[in-house]
Amino acid sequence: MKILFCPKCKHNENVKAGVLDGRQRYKCKHCSYHFTTEKEGKQIDPYYVVKALQLYIEGVSYREIERILGVSHVSVMNWVKKHRIKAPDQYAYRPTYKVMNISELAVFMSNPANLKNSGMMISELGDKYMLIKWERMQHV
Repeated sequence: MKILFCPKCKHNENVKAGVLDGRQRYKCKHCSYHFTTEKEGKQIDPYYVVKALQLYIEGVSYREIERILGVSHVSVMNWVKKHRIKAPDQYAYRPTYKVMNISELAVFMSNPANLKNSGMMISELGDKYMLIKWERMQHV
């Protein structure tokens, strides 16, 4: 059980005193101050926020980020808005991505054909690696 301290006098002797906006309200036995607890929401590791923003900047869509990282695309949209991130305009390239384990990545990187005519970035995703590759689009 979490010990609650009065925000005014810092004592931990309090009693329940109703509910306000869906949150439990308490009254301090020492100073009679009424207070509510902080709302405990689901906390997402800042690592995933940074990864999601990096992917967005690289041109990966919200839904693709959702599939890759396992976080809601709505959360990603909110982070983009909160941090005022603007995705670059798409010019003559298009990003693609692959998620691989270390041995798959080693095989991919050992093939010289995979390294020509493109740029790439490798990013760690837990026990896997994501390779984002930019290939110039061929004009017909």
